[in-house]
Amino acid sequence: MNLSGEMLIGQNNVKGINQAIYAINPANNQTLDPAYLGGTQEHVNQACTLAWQAFDIYRNKSVEERAIFLETIAENIENIGDLLIQRAMDESGLTRARLEGERGRTCGQLRLFAKTIRAGEWLDIRVDEALPNRQPVPRFDLRQQHIALGPVAVFGASNFPLAFSVAGGDTASALAAGCPVVVKAHSAHPGTSELVGKAIQQAVKQCNLPEGVFSLLYGAGNIIGSTLVEHPYIKAVGFTGSRNGGTALMKIAQNRSEPIPVYAEMSSINPVVLLPSMLENNPDTLGQAFVHSLTQGAGQFCTNPGLVIAIKSPALDIFKKSATEAVQQSMSQTMLTPGIFQAFLKSVNTIEQQNKVSLLAKGLVSPDQNQCQTHLFSVDAIDFLNNELLQSEMFGSASIIIECKNMDEAKLVIEQLEGQLTATLHMDQNDMEDAQRLLAVLERKVGRILINSWPTGVEVCDAMVHGGPYPSTSDARTTSVGTAAIFRFLRPVCYQNFPDDLLPDAIKQSNPLKLSRLINGERE
Repeated sequence: MNLSGEMLIGQNNVKGINQAIYAINPANNQTLDPAYLGGTQEHVNQACTLAWQAFDIYRNKSVEERAIFLETIAENIENIGDLLIQRAMDESGLTRARLEGERGRTCGQLRLFAKTIRAGEWLDIRVDEALPNRQPVPRFDLRQQHIALGPVAVFGASNFPLAFSVAGGDTASALAAGCPVVVKAHSAHPGTSELVGKAIQQAVKQCNLPEGVFSLLYGAGNIIGSTLVEHPYIKAVGFTGSRNGGTALMKIAQNRSEPIPVYAEMSSINPVVLLPSMLENNPDTLGQAFVHSLTQGAGQFCTNPGLVIAIKSPALDIFKKSATEAVQQSMSQTMLTPGIFQAFLKSVNTIEQQNKVSLLAKGLVSPDQNQCQTHLFSVDAIDFLNNELLQSEMFGSASIIIECKNMDEAKLVIEQLEGQLTATLHMDQNDMEDAQRLLAVLERKVGRILINSWPTGVEVCDAMVHGGPYPSTSDARTTSVGTAAIFRFLRPVCYQNFPDDLLPDAIKQSNPLKLSRLINGERE
């Protein structure tokens, strides 16, 4: 499979005419061919029009047809073979092992959504049968199911060129819901995006689906993205990226004549709380484990532990010593892009210049390009509370230890935090009372609470929540990882007093699809 530098609009490969995008190998700053010329507003309109023309046909395909489509995409991605891994390595600086694991996650995610839609729970079928003799007012027959929302615009993420990109969780859940997808490829990995996009394009053809079910666009700057979100045929947006980028898309979507939802995953610093008894008994082990989590993937995970909260004590001093030594021995790693590297440098320099913030340690640094050097800071709780800049995300291997006088001060720190994707409690049985005090606050602040583990690593499964209050995401009611992600792209429809022959199969009286349903308040 050759790279062409072309956009994929339905089944057509189209060369753009605007400013070219070139991938850059962050390990050596070398430019990679081919050039990806940016699309125009007309290209956006072509893709969105095809998506709209495909919508009613695609959403009414049987569950089995859509499931086979998702499985075909996964198989096609796997069939690209090493070409995909090598290109992704060249464009991201990530290791082979990391990317092979990410490919497995991407394909596993597609197959999981195939299984999910076959099970039918996502339809949330509810039936309240007619009560013609009810007094004083009879009840009509009422039946509800969920249907697809409409064509979805998906923005690929920089830090996961496979699992959060062209065929990532947003695309997989939207396609599972019955929504055509128009993807704006991330400029950091255009070649990887083209390879995966062609796998989806091929699957559309193999499964005899309307060509508008999938399109892939390229564009430098904001024109393609803003035009896509503004387009009247787009009915929802999936985005993973910066707070500024996500907030800008939210404003565009809300200023439309028909506002639409934007499901944006943005910034999070993922506090880790070391409760006293656990810290007392395991300070050295916790310090080493913390740095291991902090430095995974050069800290370029949205769940990176960017904040540690603990009570001042001799045990905390041991933890700091252990973490400091581990940081000093940590090797630098190549960051995803030169731009991300420069942003990391700016963020750690800003923190280092803040009054009353101490730099505990820096990691080793190699002479290679775009190297993330681990940074560890500390600050007293009262100084943290008085400086909003210390809540800023440092996208990379950098974290701050917040030293508190007592548990009341630790709770106050947590109360003042913005919304987060995760929070972690390290505790033992003797910390139960303190954990209970903090739990009610944490439930209001985050989407996932962990006990005695580390936030890096997000399992793709039914129970996962990868979301949280703003600014971690734009809608705390949703998740972008796990099977519940499908609900972002669905809406309920009620069918009142319908003849059975006119009802969709899922809510016919005979239940021909053999689905679980809520009938008159009882689970069938």
